[in-house]
Amino acid sequence: MITRNFIAVLLLFVFLFTAGCQATPTPAVSAAPTPVPSPSATPAPTPTPDPMAEAMAAMTTEEKVGQLLTVGFYGTQAGEEARSYIQDYHVGGLILFGRNVESAQQLVDLTNGLKALAGDGIPLFLSIDQEGGTVERMPPEIRRLPNAYEVADPAALGATLGAECAAFGLNTDFAPSLDIWSNPNNTVIGKRAFGSDAASVTERGLACLTAIEESGTIPVVKHFPGHGDTDTDSHVGLPVVNKTRGELLESELLPFQSAIDGGVPAVMVAHILMTQLDSDRPASLSPEVVTGLLREELGFAGVVFTDDLTMGAITQNYGLGEAAVLAVEAGCDVLLVCHEASAVEEAYTALLEAVDTGRLSQERLDESVRRILTLKQTYGLTGDPVDLPDLEALNTQVDTVVNG
Repeated sequence: MITRNFIAVLLLFVFLFTAGCQATPTPAVSAAPTPVPSPSATPAPTPTPDPMAEAMAAMTTEEKVGQLLTVGFYGTQAGEEARSYIQDYHVGGLILFGRNVESAQQLVDLTNGLKALAGDGIPLFLSIDQEGGTVERMPPEIRRLPNAYEVADPAALGATLGAECAAFGLNTDFAPSLDIWSNPNNTVIGKRAFGSDAASVTERGLACLTAIEESGTIPVVKHFPGHGDTDTDSHVGLPVVNKTRGELLESELLPFQSAIDGGVPAVMVAHILMTQLDSDRPASLSPEVVTGLLREELGFAGVVFTDDLTMGAITQNYGLGEAAVLAVEAGCDVLLVCHEASAVEEAYTALLEAVDTGRLSQERLDESVRRILTLKQTYGLTGDPVDLPDLEALNTQVDTVVNG
């Protein structure tokens, strides 16, 4: 495991480069005649250092593969399971669920403990699904937020979500949802959406997104390319959408395109079969959707997360290891594996074997690792512990959202 502090290493490279580029003081002018220099070859320009490449060169293949995984664990302490993921599998991040949260002090102790396990290595994505309403993960001392659909001020919601995460030592929020609740039979999105049409979701969703970003928390918009017009929950089965590319561009994709144009740093891709784009693979495993549509057509250059690979939409149709490799081949960077230690081991082993055999090239692996490390550096992720936050101040902020 890398023992150097990741951010410190990058800053050191930048410092050394900057110091080396300082101008040499000009000597005093002499009265003696200036000799005419003899012709000489123009010196080759000094190559610009690449601190990220230097940091990656210090990583083993095992450490690089680990950065591609953000995993869930059980328990309310930074115990042996979490230690193994961080120190043996070198995972790039962990995701917390309600099963990991008992109280405010316990949550602070947990995130501080996870950071301590990472030591001076690459900082972890410490992530959570904190949307408000039906998707709430905060400890019981914090009052509940309403669903996005019911919020009068989405910017206030985003500011509160970001503040809640930061207060408890979390740095990544899988929010906001940019899905359009256009199918009244949809049971998995519903009032988690900001509206039932593209215009309202775009306006309200981006206001929330901007506020989360301004809080310093990494927002991950979801569920690309749109989960709102489905009637199957991807947790239990594979939803199917039969819309054409043109129909998607006129509706579902509009909020995501606006977010991308605004510089959103991360996108989560859903396990949805978009039959008109790829009739064989769900979006999260489809090169046509991730690389072709999201990256090339819509112009997204940031980090792509998959939804949880242990969801029924995947496990009913693929082995976990094969799904992990397919997701990276499709163009995804970070794979969520939220349940069961055996699933984490299977994904990690399959990815490592795919690199060792050449199925995944070192260049492809480095491409994702560079995006991941750049995102962590951009948002200034560190292993610094946090203190118990001012709970009443957080609740006051929640009240401003609830009361509109």
